[in-house]
Parts: sequence; C-alpha cells; structure tokens
Amino acid sequence: MDSQLAQISTLSQKDKGPAFIALIPEILARPDPSALVADLHNLVDTVVNQDSVGLVVGRQVLSELVKILGEASIKDVELRKRVVEDTLNTVQPRIVSYEEQVNTLRFQLADLLEEEEEWSEAARVLMGISLDSGQRRVASRDGDKLRVYVRIVRLLLEDEENVQAETYYNRAALLVHSADDRETLLQFKLCQARISDYGRKFLESASRYHELSYVGEIDEEERRHMLLAAVTCAVLAPAGPNRSRVLASLYRDERTLELPTYNILSKMFLDHILRSAEVKEFERTLKSHQLAKLAISSNDRLASAGQYDDPTGMNEPTASTRTGPSTVLDRAVMEHNLLASSKIYNNITFGGLGALLDLTPGAAETMARKMIEQGRLRGSIDQVDKLIWFEGNREEDDAQGKAGGLGDVEEAEDTGAPFTKRWDTQIRLTAANVESIVEHLTEKGLVKLAPVA
Repeated sequence: MDSQLAQISTLSQKDKGPAFIALIPEILARPDPSALVADLHNLVDTVVNQDSVGLVVGRQVLSELVKILGEASIKDVELRKRVVEDTLNTVQPRIVSYEEQVNTLRFQLADLLEEEEEWSEAARVLMGISLDSGQRRVASRDGDKLRVYVRIVRLLLEDEENVQAETYYNRAALLVHSADDRETLLQFKLCQARISDYGRKFLESASRYHELSYVGEIDEEERRHMLLAAVTCAVLAPAGPNRSRVLASLYRDERTLELPTYNILSKMFLDHILRSAEVKEFERTLKSHQLAKLAISSNDRLASAGQYDDPTGMNEPTASTRTGPSTVLDRAVMEHNLLASSKIYNNITFGGLGALLDLTPGAAETMARKMIEQGRLRGSIDQVDKLIWFEGNREEDDAQGKAGGLGDVEEAEDTGAPFTKRWDTQIRLTAANVESIVEHLTEKGLVKLAPVA
C-alpha cells in the first residue's frame, strides 16, 4: 500500500484524484479488518497531510470516502464505527480545511452511537460540529441548526443529563421561530415538556405533555406514553387551584380511563385523601429524577421540631417524628391531603393535621403556613389555640365546577350563623336529600318500605 500511495503521489494533480479514489473500493474489499483499517488510515493521512497532494485533491478523495461510508459499504457496524473514528482523528489537525467532510462523518458516527443507545456519546459527537462556519453546507440555515440542537437535547435527556440539555435547549429556543419543519417543531415541544419535567416545573410539563398527546402525527403508543407522563406530572405538581384545573382537564379526557394511574388521578381530582398503599403503587411508576430527595431548610427544621403542647392533654405516644417531606412525591401527597382536609373540616389542630400527614405538629403547621402564603390554601392559623381554620367560599377553587366541565355544584347557603348551626344545616340538607332519593326509588318500584308496627 505504501508503494502504491507513493507512486500515485508522483502523478500530475489532474490524475491524482481518480487514482486515489480507485484505491478505496480495493481497500474496502480486503477480508482482514485490521488491514482494512490500516490501509484506509494511510490513504487518508496521505491525501490530507501531505502537501504534495494538494487541498483540492484531498477534499475530492475525502468526500468520496465519506460518501461510500455513508452508503454502508462496510456491513460490520463495529468496523464501520472504527473506520469513521480513525478517519476523524486523522483529519482533526486539518479540520479547518476539511470542515464539511468532518461534520458529515460526525453525523454518521452519531447515528452509529445512537443505534447502540450510547446517547451521551452521540450527543458529544454532535456538539463537536461547527454550526456557524461559512464553508459548511449542513446547518447553514437556522432550521438546520435547530434540528442539530434539538437532537442534542433529546440525546442528553435520554441519559438524564438535564443540566447540559437545558443549555442546548435555550439555544434551540432562539431559533424555533424560523422553523418550518413540523417534525422538528414537535420534537422541540417534547423537549420543552421533558426539560420542565426535569426542572420540577410539573404543571407546565403536564400541560405540554397533554397537548402533545392530541397530535395526530405522533404514533398512538407514543401519544399514550405522553398522556401517562401528563398524569404523572400533574400528580407531582404543587397542590392548589392551578393544579386542580390541570387535573380537571385530564380527568375528563376519556383516554385516561385506560391508564394504570387513573385511580390516583381520580382521587386527586375529587379531593379524596390518599392512603400510603396507593402512593406506594404510584411510586413504582416514577423515574429517578421524580424521586429526588428534598432538602429542608434550617429554619423549617427548627420550626418543625419545636415542642408542641397538646391542648387536650392526650399526647399521642406514637406521634410522627418527621419534620418534612423527603421526596417530590412525598410533598405532593402531603399538600394534596392537606388541601383535601380543608374540604372536610372547618378547622383542625396542629396535632390532628400532623397525624393525618405523618408529620410533627410543627411541620404540619409549617406546610399549611407556606400554602396559605402562596395562595394555594385559603385559611388562617391560630397559634394560641394551635388551630388551622379553613375558609369556606373558595370561588377560585373550581376544579369540580366550571373548570372541570361538570357543571355548578350547589352549596349550602352561608347565613353567617355560628359553626354549630351551619353544621346542623348541612345535616338537615343531607337528610332531605336522602329522603328525596328514597321517595324516587319507591315511585320507581325499586324499594318497598315495610309498614310501621
């Protein structure tokens, strides 16, 4: 091979290119992989690094080799990857002169690595592509740059490298306005949803996943996966009116009936208190980043661990010693149960709420205080009597009303009477409703009342 290369190097510039190109099929036909790699290395090194060959001939020969490699002339994937990597290393010192050919090789190598599910390695190969050079044909337009950035983000997210993925996502966001490729736009929107998911912006992520689950161009199985991700993110989102609206939108979507997470979705939408067995079942469906540990601030830890005197004089010997939620799911469930308890009780003691949430009384008070401060819970805290009072007329919390599309819910009229009288009014309304149901069933002949003795 060395003698052949030396002989071709003595030819005129017009004849060098065809002679070198004619050697490529001959080298690729060699049965010994080691000899094939060595001979291709010598060929590339000669045409690229020898000044006697010239830049024009070098580009011509390297372009032909890149084209042949792209046509999968080497059937063995590992051998083809080895050849591409060796060619890239050989050309690297002269990358400025052979930028277009190098970038094409990088795309080929990224494809090979992606097929082997080497996501991060494939992303790093694409990061080495120069997207701003005037010599390049690929990525010369904003749409081409956007496709490369979106692909890098997608690959990094597969290995959960969300911090670096967000950097390239921000670059893609600057170019998305100029995109006209529907597939690239859909991939960008999916990256948006996943970036929000990794960044714990669960409400935003749930809305984006749900929106994508309606897109007809996406495969049906993928749409189902996005709908499942939307439900998961909605469950993990902070409790409050905004989450109630997202839950309502998902609850009235008929497709969620077939999901394994429908049970916890319905309970959250209907403001039912979640039990530990249901939470553990849901926890098994979560990804690692959705089970991230939460750090408790020193101020919250001190407040949560404070001494609590039971006003009833009946201290619970088995009271919880937890001073706060430990995971994202833990926090979401506790906040939901706190919000659900506000629909059941007019007020509750710190100790009672702590028993409900499996927290110390101080930690329960801290969680309620934060939700009230953030406008996600309407109520007030009486620290003298150790009570949390819940406010009744929650006009904005309309998940079961207009936001849920289930119609308006009739509520007992608030006459301003004391709480005991209001409680009596609710009992009378319940008894009257039961009596009307029995009368209706009797008229239909479904119930027969026994005569009074």
